[in-house]
This record gives sequence, structure tokens and C-alpha cells, in this order.
Amino acid sequence: MSLNEGIPSTAAMPLPALYQRVRHHVPAVEWPAYAGDIEAILRLKAARNAVILAHNYQTPEIFHTVADIVGDSLALAREAVNTDADVILLAGVHFMAETAKLLNPEKTVLIADTRAGCSLAESITGADVRLLRQRYPGVPIVTYVNSSAEVKAESDICCTSGNAKKVVESLGAPKVIMLPDEYLAQNIAKQTKVEIVAWKGHCEVHERFTPGDIAELRKSYPGVTVLAHPECPPEVVAVADFTGSTAGMIGYVGQHKPARVALITECSMSDNVAVAHPGLEFVRPCNLCPHMKRTTLPKIRRALETMTHEVTVPEHLAGRARAAVERMLTVR
Repeated sequence: MSLNEGIPSTAAMPLPALYQRVRHHVPAVEWPAYAGDIEAILRLKAARNAVILAHNYQTPEIFHTVADIVGDSLALAREAVNTDADVILLAGVHFMAETAKLLNPEKTVLIADTRAGCSLAESITGADVRLLRQRYPGVPIVTYVNSSAEVKAESDICCTSGNAKKVVESLGAPKVIMLPDEYLAQNIAKQTKVEIVAWKGHCEVHERFTPGDIAELRKSYPGVTVLAHPECPPEVVAVADFTGSTAGMIGYVGQHKPARVALITECSMSDNVAVAHPGLEFVRPCNLCPHMKRTTLPKIRRALETMTHEVTVPEHLAGRARAAVERMLTVR
């Protein structure tokens, strides 16, 4: 589910209308500081035939004013294939831009800050995967999209937090290796009969949540509905009311409309979902992702002005990595 589904394109909206989307998060006195960059970005997108893909963890002033396509990793991967733009700017982290490039080899893919990385992607290398194949001969490897193209190229199929169980079971194997998020693998293992071998990578945002945090939330905010991301430790997932990808959380909020809700994930997620549900109370016990926050409106503007920083994937990796991602996209 897309948070901006059914909402007019940002390119067709005047600045005052765009401000109405973020008025609860951007004080009116601060809006002029954003407006110049937003206006320039909208103009540059038209001139470059560019589209901006923004992850759910981007800040509201990016997510709700300049993004054309928003969503979780799976949604962005799928939508990247469908765009007819010449330029894709990925408002997210580097592995997401690599994935967009894999699926759109003829398009120019940009990222606003080359330092926007990911603790999960950095926890494993292609050499590590090759060693795992030696240790577990014949066992298929499922790799979370939060990984480098080098690691994807050594894998059999990719997955996201939203389709991980389906991907694991689609292989028809009694045992799979699941990389690189240990907690996601452990949480999926509880939902399937497939034996899962995990790697010890963790998300620096989600690994910090504890069951004590959830207990404190319930004490301080009676009746709160707690939604946890599956990158959280299993003991956190065990005490949540619902566990799902960012898209899954959005769907839950839209369907159930809990009067008071806490999203146990990155901070900006709550801000972005709240825009679509102004009548609900969002408790924000969140952790910031320093990498997601490297993307800013001025950096997006500069990226489109200068056509930097372009993301490429070496040809010797691209074909195999693309195949692993494309196999994932066939799993429904």
C-alpha cells in the first residue's frame, strides 16, 4: 500500500497545497526555508524527466512534497521497473539505489548522499556468502534486499521483510540460509516449518528496541496498539500486537484505525503515516536512522542540478544480482 495512493502528483500541486500535507510537522515560520528547494526540485524533475522514489523512513518534507513514489523496499523495487522516467533519484540508502539500477540498467540512478549506507548491508560481503555455500552445500540462499549488489550476486533469491516468508517457502527446500538480518530470520523461522540458518547482522535502528520499551509504552499510554518491524529482536516481536513490514504497518493502521498506536521502527515512519490519519494518536518511541537522515531537500536539489551522485553496478555483478531480485519479484 502506498501512502500517497490516490493523492494528486506533487508536480501538479502549488506550494501552499503541499504545505498542507506537512503542516503538523513543519511550523509555518519554517516553511519558507523548505519552499525554495521544493520549488526548484519540482522544476528540475520536469526538466530532467526525473522521478523521486522515497522510502517510508524519509522525513515528511521529502516524503510528502517532492516524492513521486513512496513505500517500503519491495514497493520501491517493483515501482522502479514501471517508471518511464529517464532519471531515478532514490531518496533512501545506497543498497536501494543499487536495486533500482539493477532493475533499470538503461536509466540514470542518483543518490543524494553517497554516505547513506546501512548496517545490515555492511555486515556481510560476497566472500562471506561463498564461504557459507561451502559450509552448507546445496542449501539455497535467501538474501534480504538490505544488502549490497555484491552479496545479491552470490545469492539465489532476494526477499524483503514483507515477503520473506513467501520467498523462503517458495523454494520448496527443507533448509535455507537467510542473510543478513539475524532477527528477521529468527522471526520468520517462527512462522514456517523451513529450517533457517541465520547470519548475525542487525539493523542499528531496530536492534535497540527492548521488551522493556514496550512495557513502558503500555504503562504510559494505556490502550496503545504496538506495531513492530520484523527487524526487531524476537523478544520485542513477541510482546507486540502486530508485526509487519513498513507497508504492513501502514495497512494495519488503515484497516484497524487504532485510536492510539506506536510504530516500533524508524522515527519518520510515524510522521509520514500520521499525515494520512490525522485523527489517530501516534506515540513515537522511535530511533533515528542516521543514514536515512543524510538525505535532505538541499542535497536532492543539488543532485538533480549536477546529476550526481550516479549509482552504478559493475557488469560482472549486475546480471547475477539482477536475477536474484527478479526472482523475488515473481513471488506473490
